[in-house]
Amino acid sequence: MSARPISQARDRDLPASLAALRRAAAAARETAARTGTAIVIVRDRKMVRVAGPALQPSRER
Repeated sequence: MSARPISQARDRDLPASLAALRRAAAAARETAARTGTAIVIVRDRKMVRVAGPALQPSRER
């Protein structure tokens, strides 16, 4: 693997993949908040179950 930035990838789809993953994560959070279910994320290398008010959109991303 190389340490080149994603923006310099040879595959033209790769730079857009990060944005697609962020959109998918936002959609998963919205769906979970709307349906009252939890999601599982990785935070500090640990799997964490997130539910309720913690699913509200944050500005830190």
